[in-house]
Amino acid sequence: MLTKIILAVVAVLILALLAANIRIVQQARAAVIERLGSFYTVWENGIHVKIPLIDRVVKNVSLKEQVVDFDPQPVITKDNVTMQIDTVVYFLITDPKLYTYGVEHPMSAIENLTATTLRNIIGDMDLDQTLTSRDIINTQMRSLLDEATDPWGIKVNRVELKNIMPPRDIQESMEKQMRAERERREAILQAEGQKQSQILVAEGEKQSVILKAQAEKEAAIARAEGEAAAILKVQEATAQALKLLNEAAPSDQVVKLKALEAFQAAADGKATKLIIPSEIQGLAGLAASAKEIFTEEKKDKK
Repeated sequence: MLTKIILAVVAVLILALLAANIRIVQQARAAVIERLGSFYTVWENGIHVKIPLIDRVVKNVSLKEQVVDFDPQPVITKDNVTMQIDTVVYFLITDPKLYTYGVEHPMSAIENLTATTLRNIIGDMDLDQTLTSRDIINTQMRSLLDEATDPWGIKVNRVELKNIMPPRDIQESMEKQMRAERERREAILQAEGQKQSQILVAEGEKQSVILKAQAEKEAAIARAEGEAAAILKVQEATAQALKLLNEAAPSDQVVKLKALEAFQAAADGKATKLIIPSEIQGLAGLAASAKEIFTEEKKDKK
């Protein structure tokens, strides 16, 4: 009975020892293993068993991209202007072994290296270049840091200058310049707006005059066409009447009578002057003589 208890205790201890030495490495992480004090291997994601008292997990390393925001650093430009610049570094660990054994306190090493590199780059630029060359500074910083941290198993993906803070007096001067520039641009925009408005008004008046002239032109053309059509109709009617008259072969008396009717119609109009053809004048004299003869005959009868 005692033997069974001892065996059970031993089995429990063995199971507990095995359970304590089972390691599960999660996705995007790695574990650096030492055996008897020397580097042995790197465990990737999955389940692993280490030998008790022989193997040791030195460091658990994250393989995800990491972001570190460093405090503002004083930097002096080429024209002796002291500015405060803080940086953001995006990096990832590509070699857990080098990251573990390459440098002591990697984050502190990266911060110091970033500050030194930033001072070297800004020291070759004046204030205006520093304020307008942010992308260039970022690119140079990333290239230099990536090269320097490669022996540490670290790859620098991106470096960003988060804030560039010149001295207070320079900030105030820059703010005044920006206000003046905004006011200048606003004045230009207003002037451009007024100019465009005047152009549009003039263009509208021009189009109005053109359309009015076009309308008057079209009306005059329409009137002329109407008058021409009326004259044409009259001429056609006259020609048709003459044609019918010629076809009927009228006598000389009929022609004179028609002429007299035409003269009477003209006399009833509003004309102040009349030109009487000689034929109609003779006919009128004949009519007057006939009227006198008829008058004398009526007197004799009485």
